[in-house]
Amino acid sequence: MFQLMTRWSGFAAMAATVVVWAGFALSIRGIGASSLTTTDVALIRFTTPVVLLSPWIPRTLRSLSGERPAVIVALCAGAGLPYFAVSALGGRLTSAALVGLVIPGVVPMFVAVIAYRMWGLKIRRAQAAALGVIVVGVAASVSGRTGAGIAVLLLAGLIWSVYTIALRVTRLDPIGAALVLCVPSALITAALIGSGLTESHLTLNTDTLVYVVVQGAGVGVVAALCYSIAIRRLGPRLASCLGALAPVLTTIVAVPLLGEPITPSTLISLVLIVAGVVLFPLIPTGGTPHAADRRPVVAAHGGVRR
Repeated sequence: MFQLMTRWSGFAAMAATVVVWAGFALSIRGIGASSLTTTDVALIRFTTPVVLLSPWIPRTLRSLSGERPAVIVALCAGAGLPYFAVSALGGRLTSAALVGLVIPGVVPMFVAVIAYRMWGLKIRRAQAAALGVIVVGVAASVSGRTGAGIAVLLLAGLIWSVYTIALRVTRLDPIGAALVLCVPSALITAALIGSGLTESHLTLNTDTLVYVVVQGAGVGVVAALCYSIAIRRLGPRLASCLGALAPVLTTIVAVPLLGEPITPSTLISLVLIVAGVVLFPLIPTGGTPHAADRRPVVAAHGGVRR
């Protein structure tokens, strides 16, 4: 019963994450139409969580002594300023629908490949087929689109996959992991603006408040904590597959909000992505529910996380 409740809480956490991710894709695309620069939004994205989670900073600093430097770097790069900058560039070159489709759509594939390369985790043929359906769905959405923008979004998906794996093996709790990626990114962004190296139009207006809610509190706190919980309770491969549902919500909301039409290729890609996401968790792993996703933790920690 406890295991079932834990698993369902993981699904609930992932559902909340998907909703926030859709908001992230829409807000990334909307930067160009707002009064803010990309650097302004980045400052809001990383400073807001630092302020809201500041009571946990001392505890996190004490916990860092027990964490491996490579994992800290992976957390900072995988969801910090490098990921934000790459995804924002992809948003400028493409559309909100493609940001929402490509990044979460390719993460399951990258996670599976990384897990195989690092820990030798096998991918069953049926699971590979489900991942293939997701990839075909992503490919259907990018046909005829700007190649440079798609390449940038694929890079963003790869960076996020590194973050997904890092969340699974980190010794930090969800709050600690959020602070570790936000504090350095906030400091670097503030330094860029303060030195005059990047342009800033940051003022207290409606655009700023929207990004504080969506990017700062939503992506920076709610999604960061919920995704970390989902990774630990569902495993990185299942959580990343469920994350591929974010494109559906993004594409639907982008129609009335940004005036982006649902093209036939987009509709086909949505159907394929949803089909792959539904099929993947239904395929038996040949062992206990989390057996495959636990193995990297054993290799990294020398013991099984309970």
